[in-house]
Amino acid sequence: MENLGKINRPRLLVTLGDPAGIGSEVILKALADPEVSKNCSLTVVGSRELLLEAYQKLNLTKNSEPLANPADLSILDVEAESNIEDNIATAIGNKASGAASFAYMEKAIACTLTGEYDGIVTGPISKAAWKAAGYNYPGQTELLAEKSGAKRVGMLFVARSPHTDWTLRSLLATTHIPLCEVPRVLTPQLLTEKLELLVECLEKDFGLNKARIAIAGLNPHSGEQGQLGHEEQDWLIPWIEQQRQNHPNLQLHGPIPPDTMWVKPGQAWYGNAKIENPADAYLALYHDQGLIPVKLMAFDRAVNTSIGLPFIRTSPDHGTAFDIAGKGIADATSMKAAIQLAVELVNQRSNQQKSKL
Repeated sequence: MENLGKINRPRLLVTLGDPAGIGSEVILKALADPEVSKNCSLTVVGSRELLLEAYQKLNLTKNSEPLANPADLSILDVEAESNIEDNIATAIGNKASGAASFAYMEKAIACTLTGEYDGIVTGPISKAAWKAAGYNYPGQTELLAEKSGAKRVGMLFVARSPHTDWTLRSLLATTHIPLCEVPRVLTPQLLTEKLELLVECLEKDFGLNKARIAIAGLNPHSGEQGQLGHEEQDWLIPWIEQQRQNHPNLQLHGPIPPDTMWVKPGQAWYGNAKIENPADAYLALYHDQGLIPVKLMAFDRAVNTSIGLPFIRTSPDHGTAFDIAGKGIADATSMKAAIQLAVELVNQRSNQQKSKL
């Protein structure tokens, strides 16, 4: 029975991210915790040499947290040309580090698409370093979608409160675009796509078949009946009403004024008030509208989850943090949460598939 359990454990790849950032550190710290890997099989994707180098340097700092020894890890070694690795320096994101992190991602995606692995946990990358290396992607999500052939993808941020055990889920309707472009890009068609993705994810990955979903307004006070913006009156309110008819099993609330939508989630997160029926998920219309409250509440434990892919992908909700790279002070909580959430999601999908047999 023990061997069968090991065989059935989720098989996950963990990419190093940008080797000049804190990816190696948070991975080594996360994998030093036996609780993180006890229910899954983990393989690190990246340069074995650079990971060992990071391990040796971190051991020279005053860092008191345990680090996993790379010699004890399963590593899918991605060797780069010498002129690339020779130009990688801790805390300096550049063309070389961008090329390396891109190669790690390509390798992880290719291996997962073969079915050898169940999902990917991605270390943080630098979009500027990718661009310097000649890769013009807004982020890892877009690369994942392109390589996997996914037509619809979304960025869902998930975090479990350490105070109340309540789970926060926030989906972004638009992602990495300038704020001035949001009203143009945001359309009923786009919102329909994102809502359907969210509903599918809540059902398939979280077992929520009659979800409560809160939808933000775009303008201050949700437009104040057209006094502070016209999008709500022109199409957002009619769209929500149409979706209520299309999804009678859902509870759709909105458009909720953006400045008050996050009051209940904050109370549910901190447990400083009795909250009845907080939403199962929150649909934010643009990047900062959704991520400022998420990072305020859950900066050290939120997980970015790509929905719509043929496999599970999670990532810690922080960047490369070049300013603290190599100092031994990076917090691995979000990386641990990303791995643990990936395990939960793989198991949830597996159990659903078994129930249909």
